[in-house]
Amino acid sequence: MKPVLLCVVALAFFTSAVPSAASQGSVDHERGKVALLDTTDFAEARRVSDWIVATNDSVNQPFMVVDKANARLFLFDAAGKLRATTPVLLGLARGDDSPPEIGTRKLSEIAPQERITPAGRFVAQIGQDLDGSQILWIDYDTAIALHRASDRKPGLSSKSRLARLSSATPAEKRVSLGCINVSGTFYERFIQPTFATTNGIAYILPETRSADDQFGITSRDVSASS
Repeated sequence: MKPVLLCVVALAFFTSAVPSAASQGSVDHERGKVALLDTTDFAEARRVSDWIVATNDSVNQPFMVVDKANARLFLFDAAGKLRATTPVLLGLARGDDSPPEIGTRKLSEIAPQERITPAGRFVAQIGQDLDGSQILWIDYDTAIALHRASDRKPGLSSKSRLARLSSATPAEKRVSLGCINVSGTFYERFIQPTFATTNGIAYILPETRSADDQFGITSRDVSASS
């Protein structure tokens, strides 16, 4: 049985490319300043990204790191260089594990506390939703995907979705049924071309346990990446 997609998707919102590999950052237009990956705000995302590159955990594939605490996505190429970063909408509920059989249940049966974006390492690949629209599957069994912008889900208005995606407050971005939602501009400019001809790896950082436990990072790994 094909899983029911657990998404609330956002309206188009502009996010720029990373200007250079040396700067490891991108112009953050919703705040009007440069957001670098090595700032204090994104220290954990930077640490995990360094570990991925140092250990080649992504096996020479493009990868993304989703920082749930900061509602932010960082996209890297196969060489481990940061290509772009963007705000995201995430699951309404705090947690790191999808409820049992969540991917086969009707949307109306999913309680607010079950609307979780799961943490973990996932093989991501381009696919289609039930309407035939292209998406990036993160975890097919639990119906978690990354979506381009769309406004076909009832509930939040277009204005509310745009406001939430551009908000500086991460809590404002916890609205979906579990999927990761990005702007249409970001999807078309970065996600689609990055994964059009290859699979990739999605690393979703946990929020109820440590990243070391989640990904099996050891002290030796950390030393190698520092």
